[in-house]
Amino acid sequence: MSANDSPDGQQPRATYESAFLKACRREPVPHTPVWFMRQAGRSLPEYLKLREGIAMLDSCMRPDLVAEITLQPVRRHKVDAAIYFSDIVVPLKAIGIDLDIKPGVGPVVANPIRTRADLAQLRDLTPEDVWYVTEAIGLLTAELGSTPLIGFAGAPFTLASYLVEGGPSKNHEHTKALMYGDPQLWADLLDRLAEITSAFLKVQIEAGASAVQLFDSWVGALAPADYRRSVMPASTKVFEAVASYGVPRIHFGVGTGELLGLMGEAGADVVGVDWRVPLDVAATRVGPGKALQGNLDPAVLFSSTEAVETKTREVLDAAADLEGHVFNLGHGVPPTTDPDALTRLVEYVHTHTVR
Repeated sequence: MSANDSPDGQQPRATYESAFLKACRREPVPHTPVWFMRQAGRSLPEYLKLREGIAMLDSCMRPDLVAEITLQPVRRHKVDAAIYFSDIVVPLKAIGIDLDIKPGVGPVVANPIRTRADLAQLRDLTPEDVWYVTEAIGLLTAELGSTPLIGFAGAPFTLASYLVEGGPSKNHEHTKALMYGDPQLWADLLDRLAEITSAFLKVQIEAGASAVQLFDSWVGALAPADYRRSVMPASTKVFEAVASYGVPRIHFGVGTGELLGLMGEAGADVVGVDWRVPLDVAATRVGPGKALQGNLDPAVLFSSTEAVETKTREVLDAAADLEGHVFNLGHGVPPTTDPDALTRLVEYVHTHTVR
């Protein structure tokens, strides 16, 4: 191990000692670290200008654009971590799934997966399939220096819900019908997606990502017993697949208050909490040995500066006794957010949590 290596040999020492990674490891921090889900993208005028005339999936496959978009919020907001700019359906597109991201709708799949024969659409993902990810992360780590880069992927359940429904869904009728009606096909589908997701995260870590987040955006639609039986094994497989790299693993879902303990049990080092559950309550549900991430209601950002600060203090107070806390929103940055509100929020958290 050289003088520039971290103790686990995975990251440069400057990145390893960052406030973000320290908080993820539940170590003392100089201040509470801050980053925002969807900090890179649609709320920033510089992003909108750069993306003019370029389709979403096309932008995800251009390393120069990915690097610039990922860096924009780091420059503007002075956040403690960058998150790789991409979309959860990128690995599906990379293996040949016929899908597109339609503005105002989201991912739309041409041929939904609902039978065993449909599983043939899901081949293994190779690093060559996502060469642009490796190249973009190389560009990013050179620019970011001591600021960690978070890689991410969609969790098997959320990817499955898009594939089975054919697009976004409020009630997940087709997804649940398959899960309940053909549990073996469902298990095989999620296992296949766990393999693809694991491969995608490994590419990002090996290229230089310092942490990874697994987004299970729609899993809050499930009862705990269904999660444990029908979803948790696949999520656990993903977390175990990247465990040997020694990077923090974050797990986040929306509306998952009843699932927080199980989501931690699945293998995460950090459990993301949406705005519905106070962090001190979430800590009792998750149990010891995990850091928490969150959880300011994104809608608060549209209020006055004083209101934002009041609600932020509530989050910080609820997190006061946590083993580790990464400040974030309880979901992604809304597209019409005033970027200056985020910049002020970062400064406020940093100033009011200096140790």
